[in-house]
Amino acid sequence: MNAVEIEEAISLLAEQEFDAKEFPYAFLEAFGNKKNIIKRLRSEKADTSNKSDIDGAVLQRNNIHVLVCDTDKVSESLTKLKESAATTKWKAKFVVATDGKDFEAEDIQSGETAACAFNEFPDHFGFFLPLAGISTVKQIRDSSFDIKATGRLNKLYIELIKDNPEWGSAKRRHDMNHFMARLIFCFFAEDTDIFNGDDLFTQTIQKMSERDSSNTHEIMSEVFRAMDTPFEDRNAANLPRWTEKFPYVNGGLFSDDTDVPKFSKIARSYLLHIGSLDWTKINPDIFGSMIQAVTDEEERGSLGLHYTSVPNILKVLNPLFLDDLREKLDEASDNSRKLLNLRNRVAKIRVFDPACGSGNFLVISYKEMRAIENEINLRRGEPDRRTEIPLTNFRGIELRDFPAEIARLALIIAEYQCDVVYRGQKEALDEFLPLDAMNWIVCGNALRLDWLSICPPTGAGVKVTSDDLFETPLEQAEIDFDNEGGETYICGNPPYLGTKKQKQEHKSDLKSVFEKHINGWKSLDYVSGWFLKAAEYGRHTETITAFVSTNSICQGQQVPILWPLLQDIGQEIIFAHTGFKWANLASKNAGVTVAVIGISRIKQASKKIIYSSKGDTVTASVAKNINAYLVNAKNIFVRPSSTSLSGLAEMVSGDKMTDGGNLIFSYEEMNKLVSEFPEATSFLGRLIGGQELIKGILRYGLIVPDECLAIAKTIKPINDRLDRVSKMRLASTKKATKDLASTPHAFDESRFEPVNKIVVAQLSSETRDYYPCDIFSSVDIPMAPSLAIYDDSKWLLSLLVSRIHLTWIAAVCGKLETRYRYSNVLGWNTFPVPKLTEKNIEDLVRCAEEILLARESHYPATIADLYDPETMPENLRLAHERNDEVLERIYIGRKFKNDTERLEKLFELYTRMAADNNEARASNKKVS
Repeated sequence: MNAVEIEEAISLLAEQEFDAKEFPYAFLEAFGNKKNIIKRLRSEKADTSNKSDIDGAVLQRNNIHVLVCDTDKVSESLTKLKESAATTKWKAKFVVATDGKDFEAEDIQSGETAACAFNEFPDHFGFFLPLAGISTVKQIRDSSFDIKATGRLNKLYIELIKDNPEWGSAKRRHDMNHFMARLIFCFFAEDTDIFNGDDLFTQTIQKMSERDSSNTHEIMSEVFRAMDTPFEDRNAANLPRWTEKFPYVNGGLFSDDTDVPKFSKIARSYLLHIGSLDWTKINPDIFGSMIQAVTDEEERGSLGLHYTSVPNILKVLNPLFLDDLREKLDEASDNSRKLLNLRNRVAKIRVFDPACGSGNFLVISYKEMRAIENEINLRRGEPDRRTEIPLTNFRGIELRDFPAEIARLALIIAEYQCDVVYRGQKEALDEFLPLDAMNWIVCGNALRLDWLSICPPTGAGVKVTSDDLFETPLEQAEIDFDNEGGETYICGNPPYLGTKKQKQEHKSDLKSVFEKHINGWKSLDYVSGWFLKAAEYGRHTETITAFVSTNSICQGQQVPILWPLLQDIGQEIIFAHTGFKWANLASKNAGVTVAVIGISRIKQASKKIIYSSKGDTVTASVAKNINAYLVNAKNIFVRPSSTSLSGLAEMVSGDKMTDGGNLIFSYEEMNKLVSEFPEATSFLGRLIGGQELIKGILRYGLIVPDECLAIAKTIKPINDRLDRVSKMRLASTKKATKDLASTPHAFDESRFEPVNKIVVAQLSSETRDYYPCDIFSSVDIPMAPSLAIYDDSKWLLSLLVSRIHLTWIAAVCGKLETRYRYSNVLGWNTFPVPKLTEKNIEDLVRCAEEILLARESHYPATIADLYDPETMPENLRLAHERNDEVLERIYIGRKFKNDTERLEKLFELYTRMAADNNEARASNKKVS
């Protein structure tokens, strides 16, 4: 269940007649517990799932302890639940007590509480979202209204589309989206006194439309028509008298077509229910993102979960320009002249989001700037002064029309709410209507549009806009407002889309942006297009850009493709927030690892800063330079190398086979074959891939040398498997696979050598402090995509399992999702290692032996078991720490302070070694 579904289920439960016996089970069911789980909790058998030690209570282990108590005993009962031995033993996260009149709950871990009248407990549903496996943030837990409104609007939308299928077609989708935007405005306006009269819109629909809903659409259409008609023109417009109270809104919101979809009785009921909500509680920071899902089929499954937290947005906006404004505010203190200059500066700042969605970044920017302006006004003794920050300074581009409309609406609502807070309700109302028709959000493809025509240099005309606020045709005329912007800041969270997730239209977009500049652009993430467009924009007007991006554009093969181009254009990284999880609120959604990257052509007088997050703690470090790997080091680009710059042993890919699984035996299958045909033993070898290395899984492969093929075929199970391989390969559409059908015993690729070897997993969890690898015997066969060094020198293992090597891999190899992804040509062959003496090698061998012995002492624990950071054995951790210290003393004579220092040294070494290598190659060419 998603958050919206949970809120609806909880609200329904609160509306029903209270049943003391059933409440605990109904409560759990509302949070997604299945009927069979509830059945086990109800069971009176000895092995019941209900672990409570209190009569009448229900305890679901690792989750919640609920008690329905006697009247006026709620607080006392909550204490009893907290002190219960069963609550502790079975690790309940929450305790809940109610008597059907009052309701109290507590989060055991945080100590946070909720207390209210019973019928109000749905307002706290966000408090309990962890019960449904939804990890959430406090801000959304406290904003139940936005989820509640989203759910109600979604039900209305689905009902209207069901009864008006043509409104769901591509031809009329814009009309439907525009209709929903009108409704949202009306609900907000009637609850915030923008409309004259309590619940004017909802009450008009309720009173004037028939109960059978037959004319609901007609009544609503007349209301919309009134709001598009100036008062002086209403008599001529022949409007009904009952529309007189509705104001003239303008701004294009109600212009042109006032057609309304027809309402069923159910749809009319939904509409009235939505109108009964308290729309003063709407939060434009997040509401737009969630309401977007109402009209998007692909997003509706995670309804109410599309929410970018304000703290994450501020990771972009604060270092981009807000921190500087606040710093200048502090410096100005109470100096009236300095405050005036700062206010004038703030009023001319333009914020441009070329992937604005429903406007989150623009809304937060606006609200934060209004807060700064208000503080200036207070210090200057002008508390009631009208804002000088125009909404037209908040520009955006959005591909889809509905989010673009919601972005405009969110900004309008944010402006009104700020006016109410900083100037008062009366002043806000006096200046709110009619809306201006000036447009500042463009609907279109940001990678195809000319950004300079949307947010041009100061004083230039704006060529792309729409005729009014809520219409966005691409054939657009000059607008009539002055473009008096000062500083311009570009920001946002563009679509990431790695190369494998890009559709043809995405590749075409990237081609249009990159083709004239570089080759290799097909390997870039889609978000790269926004960085290049911003860099090109920066050629013509001073600006600073900060985007949220997958951190993959700062890792691996993308770095030497994208970043030299941006540097050639003159852009440099002026701040960065290194990898952190950008998670939405979906159940068990770990989120994608992202970085915030700020770039500019402007030579910054202020210092460059690298931010990093650990949990909720953010640390900042000053850097002389921030390179493309987001490290305080020179601008260098690690490129794949076919040989080791440090002269290390060759690392190669493991063997590959296309066999339909027929050449592979599980441990049980291998034992069965050998017990029946002992002679088959010589044709079986243990396969070592990532799962075998990390999790200790046992798999075996059919290894048949050419000269032994005839003998192997005399063993029927082997012969049968070889026949299946032949048939499978013949059926392939690939010529290379078909060609292998005549040699079914052969692997596609084999580099196997019958010697001891080191095997390295290609993928590893980012939670491990050391990279997984191990030494294997001469008969074991490394399998791709894992990698192998056909050399069991233990000092090589010491390098591979070191912290400094993991740091290098994390920086230069790139990742798959959030996991480390090892590359021999990028990670091993480029790894900078100082020249080692015989004594160094002896010391490293001893360290590797200690690590292997520590592992062995915990047999049969696997690599996965041993390297879980929460449960890593102490002797193994100490062995690794000794290895790190011995190796790092070789690099700098002491242990590194942190990973940042490790990378700085590694990049310094790499720069020198790569230069020496290039000189050697050049010298060899001259000699030849």
